[in-house]
Amino acid sequence: QVQLVESGGGFVQPGGSLRLSCAASGIIFRFYGMGWYRQAPGKQRELVAAITSGGRTNYADSVKGRFTISRDNAKNTVYLQMNSLKPEDTAVYYCNTRRSARGEEYWGQGTQVTVSS
Repeated sequence: QVQLVESGGGFVQPGGSLRLSCAASGIIFRFYGMGWYRQAPGKQRELVAAITSGGRTNYADSVKGRFTISRDNAKNTVYLQMNSLKPEDTAVYYCNTRRSARGEEYWGQGTQVTVSS
């Protein structure tokens, strides 16, 4: 069974910071790329940040310079450090893992991030 468990979401004021964590199990973690997506009510799910098995990162333009994705293969965990948060960052954030060569992709249950004064 593959399981992704997100944590670290919550309520924060504009300009604040949060760090999301996603712990993976049931996969050989180092072989998989990891990503963070978000979805706000009435909007499509969008890629926020991704990190490949080799450590290459990619970010949505809207979060570049504010968010940082990282991974700790020893802990089977991917992180999303979110700084300078804006109200438009409010969404449910989902952890994703994929191994393209094997056609595998899995999702976490999501964690709510609310940015409001």
